[in-house]
Amino acid sequence: MDYVFDSCTAQPGSTTTLIVTTTVVTTFSLLALLRHTLYPKKRSIIPNPLKTAIPRLSQSEIEKLEYAPDYFPGARDVQTPYGSIRVYEFGPEDGRKVLMIHGISTSCQTLTHIAHGLVAKGCRVMLFDLWGRGFSDGVGDLPHDARLYVSQALLVLASSPLAWTGAGGFHLLGYSLGGGIAVHLATAFPDMVASLVLLAPAGLIRAANFGRLSRFVFKTGVVPERVLAALTRRRLQRPIASSTKRRKPGSAGNSGASTPAGAKSASSVKPHSPTTPVEEFVDIAVEEAADPVGDEVPSELQRRVWRYVRWMVQYHDGFIPSFMSTVRYAPMMDQEAAWARLADRKAGTTCFIFGKSDEVVHPDDYEQDALPLVGGREHVSWNLIRGGHDFPMSHPDETLSLVYKFWGWQ
Repeated sequence: MDYVFDSCTAQPGSTTTLIVTTTVVTTFSLLALLRHTLYPKKRSIIPNPLKTAIPRLSQSEIEKLEYAPDYFPGARDVQTPYGSIRVYEFGPEDGRKVLMIHGISTSCQTLTHIAHGLVAKGCRVMLFDLWGRGFSDGVGDLPHDARLYVSQALLVLASSPLAWTGAGGFHLLGYSLGGGIAVHLATAFPDMVASLVLLAPAGLIRAANFGRLSRFVFKTGVVPERVLAALTRRRLQRPIASSTKRRKPGSAGNSGASTPAGAKSASSVKPHSPTTPVEEFVDIAVEEAADPVGDEVPSELQRRVWRYVRWMVQYHDGFIPSFMSTVRYAPMMDQEAAWARLADRKAGTTCFIFGKSDEVVHPDDYEQDALPLVGGREHVSWNLIRGGHDFPMSHPDETLSLVYKFWGWQ
């Protein structure tokens, strides 16, 4: 500062000094402006559409939403220090209690058929929208890791007028990212979770499946936050169903594990098509919402979910920040330590269900990497089902049949 002051008070004719001073001040000002523009300060709570977009809509417009505020019965908004959580609880009060956790790119709408099927069977279900999805607020200043999501699940459980905690208090079902979260919840509170059902669970997705450049772009922070957010937003605004399937890298990138003879490895699924690193990463993450197999005709629920993801991009300010933070910090990969603790659960209380054509949570990869960790087939129920990563929407009856069989109901 002394140098700047002296330069400003120098004798006339000190042109060089003045130019240098002006350049320094301008450079620092520009850097400060760029930092504010490209790396903005993060809000702690990002309001959900119930507080922003929905109040501006007429009743008829609300009724036309793909995911309306009354989509499930028993809706409530739970106010917490992190923001508001949208929770749904319905079914017989004396029925088997089942907490359900959805995936990365959608609301709990993806579990529609599973939830209603369980209720029809006499269960009491509780679903909620993860932070930044559906009608839950976004959390802008905290990493979306297992700690944040497990804390959210505990807040949801505590919000019920019924008793959900205690020994064997509830059964837990997690889908995709929700499966990865469910593993951490079940291993942190093993006595509280009577049984654990994992549908295409994240947690041990091979890092090579995302591509080194894609992971570098998302996880290192070298790409400015607003630039990365704009690229992510652009990809998610395009029709998800038009996403071209990628060829997953093979097993070479993961501890040299070999693929069983005759099995279809992740490296042989479908041909690769050119895409940017951001698009590649996002496409993989959103296959929870769109993973059609062959000529299979998408169901109406699948189509509604695809359309709703695009609606969230436009009308939920917390969605893109939550999505990006989840990609960076959530329990999607390298969760061997947590998964190994599943072997400590009582035999016969953990069930895995995988889609045979899943290109994200590939069943062959998980059989090699996960099954030995969790105690083998003699310790857990290990099942394959028709469909891709979105099989809870495309094949709900088969999914429910496996769940009922696991529970000894058929």
